[in-house]
Amino acid sequence: MASRGAIVRPSGPTAAGRAEEGVESLRAVCTDLHRDRPDGLRYDTLRLDGGADSLALVESEGGPVAASHHRQASFQRYRAALSEICTEPPAVIHLDEVGSCRPE
Repeated sequence: MASRGAIVRPSGPTAAGRAEEGVESLRAVCTDLHRDRPDGLRYDTLRLDGGADSLALVESEGGPVAASHHRQASFQRYRAALSEICTEPPAVIHLDEVGSCRPE
């Protein structure tokens, strides 16, 4: 069974003075997603403890691997920036829903 979602977290130390560069690239992704509103995609980004570390919660009808944001130019620029900023590839944890409660 394919997972519906994933938590994605950039890993490893961030190059000195470059954390904000990653955040700005991520904001561009969110701006494009808000504009395009791809069907079946939920993409939330969160900053951890107000610092430079962040994570993305991705939910997609086709699973996180098939999520449409991977094809966006802004997301590709973000991933390229992460490759330069972080010392390790992002950690990905696949999620399978057990239950949920979402306000309507």
